[in-house]
Amino acid sequence: MIAQRGTAREAAMTAAALPDRVAAATQHTGTGMELGIARLPRWSRWTLLVALAALFSLGFRAAGIPGASLMGPMLAGILVSVAGATLRLPRPLYVGAQGMVGTLIATIVTPAILHSFMDDWPLILLAVFATLAASSVLGWLMSFWRVLPGTTAIWGSAPGGASAMVVMAEAFGADVRMVALMQYTRVACVVASAALIAHWLAVAPPPPAPWFPAIEPLGLANALVLTLGGAWLGRIVRIPAGPILLPLLVGSVLHSAGLLELQLPQWLTAVGFGAIGCQIGLGFTRPALAQAARVMPKILLSVVVLIALCAAMSLGLAKVLGLDPLTAYLAMSPGGIDSVAVIGAASGADMSFVMALQTMRMLVVVLVGPPLSRALARGLDRRDRAAAP
Repeated sequence: MIAQRGTAREAAMTAAALPDRVAAATQHTGTGMELGIARLPRWSRWTLLVALAALFSLGFRAAGIPGASLMGPMLAGILVSVAGATLRLPRPLYVGAQGMVGTLIATIVTPAILHSFMDDWPLILLAVFATLAASSVLGWLMSFWRVLPGTTAIWGSAPGGASAMVVMAEAFGADVRMVALMQYTRVACVVASAALIAHWLAVAPPPPAPWFPAIEPLGLANALVLTLGGAWLGRIVRIPAGPILLPLLVGSVLHSAGLLELQLPQWLTAVGFGAIGCQIGLGFTRPALAQAARVMPKILLSVVVLIALCAAMSLGLAKVLGLDPLTAYLAMSPGGIDSVAVIGAASGADMSFVMALQTMRMLVVVLVGPPLSRALARGLDRRDRAAAP
C-alpha cells in the first residue's frame, strides 16, 4: 500500500513537472530547423549568413529599398539567429565598420557645403534645431508612454545619420535592434515621400550610383588609414562611440579644409554596412521580433508625424529664402541624406543648400545626441522614481 502511494505520488509529481520539462526541452532544441542549423559546422553557418546577406542586399538594392547594404545583412542575421545559429561578429571587424561610417560622413563635408552654410547659417541652424526638437519630443513621448524602453525611442527618432545613430545607440545602452528598426523605417518613408514629390514635379528618376568607380589610390589609402586608425584610437581612449566619432571629426575638419583627400567606393562601404547589419540581426530573438511587430504601428505613426512637421517647416523655409518647394523639402527631409542627395542631383535642386542643411543636421545630431539622450533619460528616471510607491 505504501509502495503504491509512493508510486502514485511520484507519478503525480512527474505529471506536474511534465509541462516545465517540455518547455525546457522546447526552449533547448527549438524547431527542427533550429536544431539542423545548430548542428552545422561553424564555417557552414558563417557561409550561410554571408550568402543570405549578399542575396538580400542585392534584392533590396534591385527593388530600390534604401539602406539595402545594411538592411539585407540585418534580415539575414535575424533569420540565422532565430533559426538557432549562435554566431557573433568578431569585435575588430565591427569596430572597423564603425570607423568606416565616421569616415563616410566626413567625405560628405566639402568646402562648397561650408560656403553655402556660411551664406545662410542662421536659418540653417534654426531649421536644424527645429527638426531636432520635433524628433526629440516624439522620441520622448514614445519613451514616456513606454512604447520602447529607456532611451531607445529617443535614439530611434533622431533625424539623420541612421547608421551612425545605430552604432552610437549601442554605445549608450539603448536597444540597438529597435533603434535600427525605427531609423530605417524612417529612412524608407523619407525616401519614398521624396521620390513621390519629385515624380509629381516631373523630375527624372535618379541614376544608380556606381559600385566600382575609378579608384583614387591616395584618397582610398587616406580613408583606410583614417577608418582603421581612428576606430582603433577611439576604442583605446574609451570615448563614448569613439570608433565612429574620432574618424568623423578628424576627417570632417581636414576634408572640408581641402587638406585630406578621401574616397570610399560603394563596394567597400557595403562591406562595412553589412558587418553592422549582421551584428544587429544576430542580436534578435523571437521575443524581440514579437516586440518589433507590436510597436511597428506606433513607429510608423511617429515617422509620418515627423515627416509632416518637416514638410510644414519647409514651406516656411521656401518662403523666407525664396527657394523652390523641392529644394526646401529635400533640405528639411529628416534623414536619408545619400538618397536625398541623389534625388536632388537628378532634379536640378539647389544641391549646395540641400547638402549644407542635411550635413549640418547630421553633424549636430551626432554631437548633440549623446548629451540630449542622457538628459531626457534622466527626466524619465525621475518620473519613474516619483511614480514608484
